Amino acid sequence: MTLVYIESETSIFETRRMKMKFINITKANIDIDGVPAIVLKPKLDMDTYPTVVFYHGWSSSKEHQEFRGSVIAGLGYQVIIPDAMHHGERGELDYAASENSGFFWRVVLNNLNEWEKIKTYAVEQLEADPERIAVAGHSMGGFTSAGIFTENKDIRTCIILNGSFSWLESNEEFKRSLNVHMTKEFKELEQEIEDRNPLKSIDNLLDRPILILHGEADSMVEITPQRDFYEKLRELHRVEGGLRMVSYKNLDHFVTTNMLEEMGKWLDIKMAEV
Repeated sequence: MTLVYIESETSIFETRRMKMKFINITKANIDIDGVPAIVLKPKLDMDTYPTVVFYHGWSSSKEHQEFRGSVIAGLGYQVIIPDAMHHGERGELDYAASENSGFFWRVVLNNLNEWEKIKTYAVEQLEADPERIAVAGHSMGGFTSAGIFTENKDIRTCIILNGSFSWLESNEEFKRSLNVHMTKEFKELEQEIEDRNPLKSIDNLLDRPILILHGEADSMVEITPQRDFYEKLRELHRVEGGLRMVSYKNLDHFVTTNMLEEMGKWLDIKMAEV
């Protein structure tokens, strides 16, 4: 969708931030069959690594998630951050232009289509433990992670930051709040959104570990669709502690230190479970 929120890449501290180094983490830039990505790996002697694939938001890039990824890597997880289509090394858009409204969903769906080759590369080339892979993401990356987790039952857990499992309801919110061009192409795209809507396949999510983190004052991705999803799944969920939603009063469309802490605690428990 035409989201005008721009993440902190324009900060005056950009240059200084990019020079920061985590002394116990290695970084590598790789290409996964046309998908540029950053790999952050803890300096630990492991045969295989518990791995988190983290997806960035609309208008962002892998570089602008490196600090967040490094925090998670510092907790003992390999972190892979891919560039989405039309982002980072894969080109740019006028992200605020209403005529580009449909690109949000095209990017999300393309991320889903690229998942299999990313997972395969992680296992075969990066020593990822195939039984301990998590997906996570912020904003558009949260929509992406929700879709990938729904369609791939071998993923251990997912963590959604200011995203949504309820794609259709969120899409209606976008259409109400943004000047979306309802072209024939967009209407056709909506059919694919409906077909792959995670809420439509809620049975695939039963009793699987899901952490939802969302700002209550989020002006870009309204919290109501995500809360509605949580309530629906909570009624069906049978595993104690397997589903958790944390909302943050007065928080807009941002990732906070508290969110990263919740994420780390969740991974520590769910990635260790047999």
